[in-house]
Amino acid sequence: MSESADSTSGTGISKEAIGRYGVWSIGLRSDDPARRGEIAQAAAELEELGYGTAWLGGSSAPLNALPLLESTSRLIVATSITSIWQHNAAASAGGYSDVDAAHPGRFLLGLGMSHAKLAEQYRRPLSALVAYLYELDGAGVPADRRVLAALGPKALMLSRDRSLGAIPYLTTPEHTAHSRELLGAEPLLAPELGVVLESDPSRARALAREHLAFYLTLPNYTNNFKRLGFTEEDLRDGGSDRLIDALYAWGDDDRVRGHVDAFLDAGADHVALQVVDDNAPEDLPREAWRRLADLLG
Repeated sequence: MSESADSTSGTGISKEAIGRYGVWSIGLRSDDPARRGEIAQAAAELEELGYGTAWLGGSSAPLNALPLLESTSRLIVATSITSIWQHNAAASAGGYSDVDAAHPGRFLLGLGMSHAKLAEQYRRPLSALVAYLYELDGAGVPADRRVLAALGPKALMLSRDRSLGAIPYLTTPEHTAHSRELLGAEPLLAPELGVVLESDPSRARALAREHLAFYLTLPNYTNNFKRLGFTEEDLRDGGSDRLIDALYAWGDDDRVRGHVDAFLDAGADHVALQVVDDNAPEDLPREAWRRLADLLG
């Protein structure tokens, strides 16, 4: 991290604690009190299965981490992401302080700029994120207790200089290799990877295309795909086979494990696994998490 990041450094969370594998799920984040028990049980099982980190999908607030932290003793819990447009810096700082006081050293504040389609006030997003980080500095949130959703070079360099590292979403091993070059060896690099536990190519790609459809409407992602060498043709009709096969791990156990390993070989410290199936995003795919834990050893 840069000198500015060091100046607000806290206790930090080690890469060993974060682990090589985690799970990313919208279902782990809920404001519904009736779901706290279900989420707590799932978190306890994730820890028992050996996952290092649970990533709360959607625009999560720090307090959404509490049911998971209260039911576990080692699991790291992180937001992925807290949108800077939906949660102001003062609220995020207060939430971080409350969560860290209750469960020291086990929460990461994952921040992101979201998308113009999702945030009415979306203007100069990178400048807004920089200002947000300065507010967090002033509120005492350590740089090494936050991570940034980063795709392009400027965002990746900001994650290097002002946070523990980067949590890219919907990327490829090639993006991971390029990100590692920009970040250097020390910062955390923890990409998300969609996993379709389906061996039939047509069925697997259909599930992946259904998941990808919304993201193909967001320029942040499509521009990144083009930087990676994909063309307009690849982005049509739900995504080409080439695009789908690069973005999603699907197939039998060996094929899925090989895709995950490709990210680690490219320089990732950790891979956040998102199960993609035909269930509602809010469902908790616990059987799939068990199968992944088994095939990844």
